[in-house]
Amino acid sequence: MPWGHIAAKAWGSHKSPPVLCLHGWLDNANSFDRLIPLLPKDFYYVAMDFGGHGLSSHYSPGFPYDHQNFVSEVRRVAAALKWNRFSLLGHSFGGTVGGMFSCIFPEMVDKLVLLESSPFILETNELENMLTYKRKAIEHMLQVEASKKPSQVVSPEEMLQGFLKNNSHVGEECGKLLLQRGTTQVATARVLLQFHQQGAVCAFHQEAAGPRPVHQVSLNQAPQTEVSARNLQVS
Repeated sequence: MPWGHIAAKAWGSHKSPPVLCLHGWLDNANSFDRLIPLLPKDFYYVAMDFGGHGLSSHYSPGFPYDHQNFVSEVRRVAAALKWNRFSLLGHSFGGTVGGMFSCIFPEMVDKLVLLESSPFILETNELENMLTYKRKAIEHMLQVEASKKPSQVVSPEEMLQGFLKNNSHVGEECGKLLLQRGTTQVATARVLLQFHQQGAVCAFHQEAAGPRPVHQVSLNQAPQTEVSARNLQVS
């Protein structure tokens, strides 16, 4: 990627029909850890971290996190994996990105599966509201950049409890899974939560910085196993 790399994890044999899994906003590829083992085994599942999420690189300052950029990421990942046609499994925000990708590149999508989401649909009478929203999003991004809010360093337990408080629908086990790829350990078992400027549809959310992966498998290496998940990286 021009700005860094996209991290991902995979399940199954790369010779099986491919399925690209897209997580929700401020989530990461670990969202699918408990779901993939319950799905049919005769598919190759790849769950990617969107830019600025999980183990993927963050965008450069001033570069907005919006739907169109994430749609471009999906296309880049497909090109890196040499996938001409594949299925998409999208959760929440990831479903919207998957729906947009399917509209732009319909010849590349075999099936689109949406979880707690709907495809991106814009009615003609909604155009004015969308333009107003984008204007506010850009202005908010500039305000966030100007504020220069310092990074927060807290203990893993404080991080988890804060995450659960702000996401009451998430259980402790799932919270720990998401924070594995959504925080950076800095010293003596403490973790760092960084805030980044947001643009477009993501203007009013806070971005958790992701740690760099310890063990990765480059895309041209043979799979380590066909049972457990393994890490991938798209540069």
